[in-house]
Amino acid sequence: MSLEQAKQVAAYRAVDEFVKNDSIFGVGSGSTVVYAVQRLAERVETENLKVVCIPTSFQAKQLIIKHNLILGELETNPVIDVTIDGADEVDRNMTLIKGGGGCLLQEKIVASCSKKLIIIADYTKDSKKLGDRYKKGIPIEVIPMAYMPIKNKIISIYGGDIKLRNAIAKAGPVVTDNGNFILDWMFTNQDLDWEKVSNIIKLIPGVVEIGLFVNMCHKAYFGQPEGSVIERSV
Repeated sequence: MSLEQAKQVAAYRAVDEFVKNDSIFGVGSGSTVVYAVQRLAERVETENLKVVCIPTSFQAKQLIIKHNLILGELETNPVIDVTIDGADEVDRNMTLIKGGGGCLLQEKIVASCSKKLIIIADYTKDSKKLGDRYKKGIPIEVIPMAYMPIKNKIISIYGGDIKLRNAIAKAGPVVTDNGNFILDWMFTNQDLDWEKVSNIIKLIPGVVEIGLFVNMCHKAYFGQPEGSVIERSV
């Protein structure tokens, strides 16, 4: 079974178990969420479900529109029943690294408004410690004018290396949906108190959000090479 098929089985399992009629559904971002939206659209059509979808990014909004689902917003739907999203890495304590696709701020806002955050991923995202498998670092969304002082401050506190994320199809840095830059922090100490780290970094002026999701995940589904799905709960 390919990685894409592993993503699909995890996504389908989560949507089948958690999406109910007359509910508000947070739509995450990334490649695995594509399968979740596909499955949601199938269920909406066959079961005549009424589900209002809250996007976490431009990509998520386009997926909702493409599949003719009901598009909502936090202003009118501030409480979300369940959000299904992907992750770059999940450790044994269900702490997440998110933001590899650059959508961490809106993803965290929507997750914070959700009664349950469900993570879907393939088996390569399941780790004992953050950094075991995901080697691209922890994303940090920052105000553009402050990226260099923030970079220096984090390195002075925690060490490691930090790179300004550069775009692929344009010259210069990646610009988020919110008009900000992203720093990727390649940490060296895997035994840090991630909740404390998150709180300290977010206090640095110019930091908008960090791609550490601590004590937010309710359940995770990992699609396996042979087609099964491993479930982990808090």
